[in-house]
Amino acid sequence: MLKELIVFSGEANIPLAEGICNYLKIEPGKVILKRFVDGELFVQFQENIRGRDVFIIQSLVAPVNDHLMQLLLMLDAARRASAGRITAVIPYYGYGRQDRKSAPRVPISARVVADLLEVMCPNRLLCMDLHADQVQGFFRIPADHLYAAPVFVDYLKGKTLCNPVVVSPDSGGVERARFLARQMQAGLAIIDKRRVKANEAEAMHVIGDVSGKDCILYDDMIDTGGTIVQAAEALKKNGANQILACASHAVLSNDAPERLHNSCFDKILFSNTIALPASKERKKIQILTVAPIFGEAILRIHNEESVSSLFL
Repeated sequence: MLKELIVFSGEANIPLAEGICNYLKIEPGKVILKRFVDGELFVQFQENIRGRDVFIIQSLVAPVNDHLMQLLLMLDAARRASAGRITAVIPYYGYGRQDRKSAPRVPISARVVADLLEVMCPNRLLCMDLHADQVQGFFRIPADHLYAAPVFVDYLKGKTLCNPVVVSPDSGGVERARFLARQMQAGLAIIDKRRVKANEAEAMHVIGDVSGKDCILYDDMIDTGGTIVQAAEALKKNGANQILACASHAVLSNDAPERLHNSCFDKILFSNTIALPASKERKKIQILTVAPIFGEAILRIHNEESVSSLFL
């Protein structure tokens, strides 16, 4: 049997790690994380982890390369310190959108990151709402895939919605939207979108009846905000009533917070897989915590119990 579990956090999302530890009723593991003058990273665990069940939490967010390197160093340090089992907990998997060869002479970056992580020999991976489910197959170690949908469902069921319809902002997110619609006992619609170039898309028309109904646009992430704002405008033109957005990952690059604030959305819900700086907070944006989901998953992994039953 493994000794007691211990949770460490990188610098990417310390509030989420603290929330997970609060759920588990444990103190976060002590670790030194610093940078040398030339920018190189340094990691040192301040506790004995020999034989212990170690969970290392790190979202791969901006600056993504620094946070990825920090995670790799923490995994290597844990292995060299003779941890009994090591689980990499990655709430937001950076480079996940580059999951296939979409043009000549380009990398499959999601696979490159998977290979880098595997070289550090973690025993398993725990992540949330991957951009594409097939990224799980890039790993030769067990990979548990969590979903933020339960926290959105709990929030939305507490609101009074008129004939709710869950809307996928593109064809690739239909399965995700269908899952939320089933949980909400709501209708389903799809935005027909034509992508002009990277990070720019034009919403063409709405497939489904949204007239006079409250619409919930559901996606895995919002980056620049262009796609989902155009989708909201298309819904409004088709007679939608209240328009909300749900997204697991608040990437929010450049002026995305301002774009969302000035859009026709009534409310935008994010999970806290990515820590949102105060400078990006806006009145329309609300953050819901997924710490209990991660905490329960970590507890079940530690106790060798089913993780998939969380979503049955």
